[in-house]
Amino acid sequence: MTEPVFPSRSYSDDVTVIHRGNDQTVLLVGTAHISRQSADLVEEIITQEQPDTVCIELDEKRYNALSKPQQWENLDLKQIIKNQQLSTLMVNLVLASYQKKLGGKLGVQPGTELLTAAKTAEQHGIPIELCDRDVRITLRRAWKATSLFKKGYLVATLITALLDDTELTEEKLAELRQKDVLSELMDEIGKALPAAKEALIDERDIFMAEKIKTAAGKRVVAVVGAGHVAGIARAMQEDNRDKMEEISRIPPVGKVWHVVGWSVPVAILLSIVVIAFRQGLDEAGANVLYWVLATGVPAAIGAIIALAHPITILSAFACAPLTTLSPVIGAGHVCAFVQVMNQPPVVREFETVAGDMATLTGWWKNRLLRVFLIFILTSFGASIGTWMGGYKIISSLFS
Repeated sequence: MTEPVFPSRSYSDDVTVIHRGNDQTVLLVGTAHISRQSADLVEEIITQEQPDTVCIELDEKRYNALSKPQQWENLDLKQIIKNQQLSTLMVNLVLASYQKKLGGKLGVQPGTELLTAAKTAEQHGIPIELCDRDVRITLRRAWKATSLFKKGYLVATLITALLDDTELTEEKLAELRQKDVLSELMDEIGKALPAAKEALIDERDIFMAEKIKTAAGKRVVAVVGAGHVAGIARAMQEDNRDKMEEISRIPPVGKVWHVVGWSVPVAILLSIVVIAFRQGLDEAGANVLYWVLATGVPAAIGAIIALAHPITILSAFACAPLTTLSPVIGAGHVCAFVQVMNQPPVVREFETVAGDMATLTGWWKNRLLRVFLIFILTSFGASIGTWMGGYKIISSLFS
């Protein structure tokens, strides 16, 4: 029996056909993550072509976020803080909020076409493969590859995109419907931050291409953002198996940063000991008191600005002098944990976080976003105090 031709007919320019040497044919469907037309195209292709496997540009966490929106009810925020993954969660929410804001203007929820691909495949009994890299690995690799100065640029770009409330014309809306807007944002960032682009786009193109290659069957439909099509098509023609182990792991903290991280507290403590021997216990005690005030007060002020719970404010003052002497945990994590214990976000606030994030006042009204504010502002305050206190103690040592 002759096997039917795959694909059975021609589609729009959004579909790229890749024939591989092992008789595998891949239909690479480039979509816009907030486009109803993309969702319709994905459903049509899967229904018409009946592939052996459908690959989707999602990792497990993003897939669960789309298919199980009630997962917010089970989010263990305290465990996230303990694992020091609060910043990763925040950036992920910023990106999701950016898409949701545009999706609201276009009348389509972000990721609709990816969820449509999964549901359509399930209806026809076709297995799916989640072919994207874990978003936590992607964000951590992008963050580590970015210099300290450019980290500020990266954060500012994300926040500016999020808070931008420019009215969209009908022409602009029509243009957005045809684009993968998140990939475009990543591409803009990549032009200014090439190292971040490598982790955000180039490595993921390689990762997804290798996953698509190993998908079961000879007839595969792969649904990915339009911004990834060219890179994946190119990577499909290459053998990048040797790169998979490297790009699939979170890069370890460099030895230099380990040394720097411990050198500051060691220098401070040794300086106080030397001051005690050379200038007396009273002078050493005065420097210790200055350190407590210099680190504790700015951290507490940060908590006050974030409208933290009174116990969180006291915790900021109490923990900052100690956490600034340890590179293992920061004042921000401690204060965020205390805030969650005393004023935990309610389910409704998890559900509205994307919209609240797009407004300045929403960061204070939403308890989840307030946890992020407390984490950022107390960390910033403690950092200022570390430099102030360190300068005073080192100055006293040589006075």
